[in-house]
Amino acid sequence: MTGDSSAVYQERYGWDLKTTGLVVLSAVFTAGLLLPGIPLLARILCLPLFGGGGLLLAYTAFSRKVAFRVDETGVLLGGSPARYKATTAHVPWEDIEGFVLWRQVTGSASSPYVGITRRKGSPALPGDGPKARAIVKHLVPVPADTVMASRAVTGWRFDKDRLVTAVGHFAPTIPVQDNL
Repeated sequence: MTGDSSAVYQERYGWDLKTTGLVVLSAVFTAGLLLPGIPLLARILCLPLFGGGGLLLAYTAFSRKVAFRVDETGVLLGGSPARYKATTAHVPWEDIEGFVLWRQVTGSASSPYVGITRRKGSPALPGDGPKARAIVKHLVPVPADTVMASRAVTGWRFDKDRLVTAVGHFAPTIPVQDNL
């Protein structure tokens, strides 16, 4: 491993097509709820959903916090921008056995994920616990250990070639499995 900063792969939260579309859609629905004649109950129930959701998405995009980083120390799995410090995890190279690019399908939609397979006995990551594992056990196509060390590619852009290049540079023996 070397400290060459040109090989570092880093992505930040920002304005991707999905985030932009959802913020615009939230703004349209929020504005529509403010029109005269909209029932009060609809406003009470939907304004927090669309207004709050749109604001959270915009905050995420404007935050520019690190979503994912591969460097000489290992991998930084950026957390939720609303609770960034509590949900961000760093996984050192000595705990990493491989990368898995996978997709979570929900109905007709799907979301890509970048996951890490970690060696047995690695310290638990934020959010990892019996309840979380019980929930994901039947819902995802990868092992729970990988899910706990995965990040959805939402609110940031993913470049598989740059990931492969960075892993090849910093940890050439670690495989990248593409299941997308």
